Amino acid sequence: MIDIRKLKELVRLMVENELSELDLRDQEETVTIRRGSDGVPAVSGQPIMYGAPPAPAPAAAAPSAPADSGGSSGDEGLVAIESPMVGTFYSKPDPDSDAFTSVGASVSADSVVCIVEAMKVFNEIKAGSGGTVAKVCVKDGDAVEFGQPLFMIKPN
Repeated sequence: MIDIRKLKELVRLMVENELSELDLRDQEETVTIRRGSDGVPAVSGQPIMYGAPPAPAPAAAAPSAPADSGGSSGDEGLVAIESPMVGTFYSKPDPDSDAFTSVGASVSADSVVCIVEAMKVFNEIKAGSGGTVAKVCVKDGDAVEFGQPLFMIKPN
């Protein structure tokens, strides 16, 4: 049985952070909370199963760009740096600093390219592979989804 105090705290955090869904799991409990269009939380004890992330595509068949970017054939041969989580995209470490990277910049696999904030935790996102930044797919402060392309890079 779920502790009602924990549940109320989770709902409060959801509302404060404007989350529409929260899925928590441990060895003993699985809790999924969703807010409908009316903003009222709905709780389920059954886990929601998501498909496994897609296998990386070969370089010649790069993942498609987000629908709002027009998805041109100019993305061929580029590799996407994808968001590993749902959150808010930040291109710089703080408002007064320069961006981590920009179009034309060289990055290595260990280069931090941005931050994705999830539940007030700021997660540094690394490039994952070396190359040159060819495209920035999202704007500073945009909400991003799991697997959404953040940058397109031309591999070395």
